[in-house]
Amino acid sequence: MVRPSRSYRVFQGVNGVVLSLVVLVTLYPFVNIVARSFSGERQIRAGEVTLWPKGFNLTTYKIVFQDSMFWRNYGNTVFYTVVATAVAMVLTTCYAYVLSKKQLKGRTALVGVAVFTMFFTGGLIPQYVLITSLGLKNSVWAIALPNAISVFNLLVMKAFFESLPAELEEAAQIDGLSTYGILLRIVLPLSKAVVATMVLFYSVSFWNSWFSAFLYMDSADLMPVTVYLRNLIQGATGGSNAGAGTEQLSQVGANIQAVTIVLTALPILCVYPFVQRYFVSGVMLGAVKG
Repeated sequence: MVRPSRSYRVFQGVNGVVLSLVVLVTLYPFVNIVARSFSGERQIRAGEVTLWPKGFNLTTYKIVFQDSMFWRNYGNTVFYTVVATAVAMVLTTCYAYVLSKKQLKGRTALVGVAVFTMFFTGGLIPQYVLITSLGLKNSVWAIALPNAISVFNLLVMKAFFESLPAELEEAAQIDGLSTYGILLRIVLPLSKAVVATMVLFYSVSFWNSWFSAFLYMDSADLMPVTVYLRNLIQGATGGSNAGAGTEQLSQVGANIQAVTIVLTALPILCVYPFVQRYFVSGVMLGAVKG
């Protein structure tokens, strides 16, 4: 076994120190947000909270958790995220698989149409008119369909599919598999890394989205939790700024933003470890050419 040179050991040490500092700088804001969410109003306003809660307080969490509308909107968010991610994955996978075929006639035009939408859109008002005229308002489709294909995700999947050996599909064709059979039984099982990565990208995007629901949902019962928390922030900060709040309202106004960040980020943080092992390989395999 070849012993690492002194310069390489120095490089490893410096690299470890630098990456450790990067990790600390990255984690500090989130740890601070969690600490603020459990801290008292006086300590937050005095700037005493750093990495550990001070004046431990659960008032804001209790107010949010005791509201039935919060749980209804949270359920809406889960439903919208699952449906929209499923629709997005089906459309993106099919489109990317088609674009990965270099022998496809009109392939350049199809790629151009996709890339064009990265830089130009129809505008907010025409989109609203279109969604309304199609009768999609107040339904999950108003959220899922307009954002069904992310061009960035599409291009990553396209590059990944192009990196797969063409001989595999040729052998499957000889065995009698159709195009959809090849996609479902050959290509997708070999694409778990990029599929898991795209599921993560789409689910995070739909989970954090609030503007589409704000535009197309008329009832509070249909709103996702992001809109609920947004309204809660506005109500708490507005009430406290007006000087009309009680002690409880002042506490909510002090740490409501920290609480909402924790509540919206927690589900994604729980899911991420299960797809982390696919994340790097999924992105890199779609970007590296051999």
